[in-house]
Amino acid sequence: MIIVFVEGNYSRETDGTAISTHRFRDELVKWGHTVRVLAIGVEGPDMYGLEEHHVPIASAVAKKNNMHFAKFDEKIATQAFTGADLVHLIFPWQMERRCLALAKKMGIPVSTAFHCQPENITYNIRLNFLQFVNSFIYFLFRIWLYGKVKNIHCPSQFIAGELVRHKYKARLHVISNGISDIFTPPSAAVPKEPDTIRVLMVGRLAREKRQDLIIKAVMHSKYKDKIQLHFVGRGPMYKYYRNLGAKLPRPPQFEPTFIPQEKMPELIHKADIYVHASDAEIEGIACIEAIACGKVPIIADSKISATSQFALDERSLFKKGKYLELRDKLDYWIEHPAELERMGREYAKLGENYNIKHSVPKLEKMFEEAIRDFKLYDH
Repeated sequence: MIIVFVEGNYSRETDGTAISTHRFRDELVKWGHTVRVLAIGVEGPDMYGLEEHHVPIASAVAKKNNMHFAKFDEKIATQAFTGADLVHLIFPWQMERRCLALAKKMGIPVSTAFHCQPENITYNIRLNFLQFVNSFIYFLFRIWLYGKVKNIHCPSQFIAGELVRHKYKARLHVISNGISDIFTPPSAAVPKEPDTIRVLMVGRLAREKRQDLIIKAVMHSKYKDKIQLHFVGRGPMYKYYRNLGAKLPRPPQFEPTFIPQEKMPELIHKADIYVHASDAEIEGIACIEAIACGKVPIIADSKISATSQFALDERSLFKKGKYLELRDKLDYWIEHPAELERMGREYAKLGENYNIKHSVPKLEKMFEEAIRDFKLYDH
């Protein structure tokens, strides 16, 4: 098949969606497909570059969260779509909606993915406590894009359930975004720093990711003098978290620049415990990467997050927003190193189930169904 991925943010591998799109493209190419990309600033074979679209207010907020909007260019999009078997849209923004209209005009089947949770927006404009606002965004996304297609890729059963609850009628394909083969336990023992317990979280420094809970948990831990926090990610909450963390005996370490994916396993291997404190999460690919490397996670049990699905027992869960309970779970694992090591092996086995090699055949099947539906109903 010739598949076109429309993902404006593709060239900026600073978030889980862009990284997952890269992985899917690479794997689909290995499977013999041609995958073109329509995105901001891309260059090279099968790459069709667009300019950035600056949307008043929205772009300023989005950029703080490493999101950039692409400017639709009909000439370039037409070149990308010509001869394609299917167009796959990643986001519901204006450019993607215009690409949907163009694909229909050109007689090309379209599928979509649901990667932007409304809470990603409402937390950052401080309206997350108003549930009707989240529901309204689900409604907007449905009338803008998702109500006009018949097949949607959902990275988790959780988000598929949310779409059903918000009256999405398309066929929903639950397919993990998947992780690459490089995320495995270390082949040899990793040297540990003496009297240091390294706690890691990977994710944007945004309000919904709740790194503040980890900092507060460590403040109240009996092991606060030994715990070294390590946060990987960038975002609008950086200064707040840096100032909050400065109160710790060991202030958190923040990664100032983007870390290439091939370097991530080494960083994860150095950690003792992985924490995923996020309130809102469509899947939580960073958590899967950590468990695949043999790290025991501690995960928020938020009802608007899919990540709690990866907890093997209650010792890896804490109540959403409750940093003292997170502290208790941290202290437990620190005090039980043999059990931490044993459960790390169990989590590594779980992580194997989320290798991208299991996801690609499912995505390929979804594309085939989208093409079939188009021939049956739209052509």
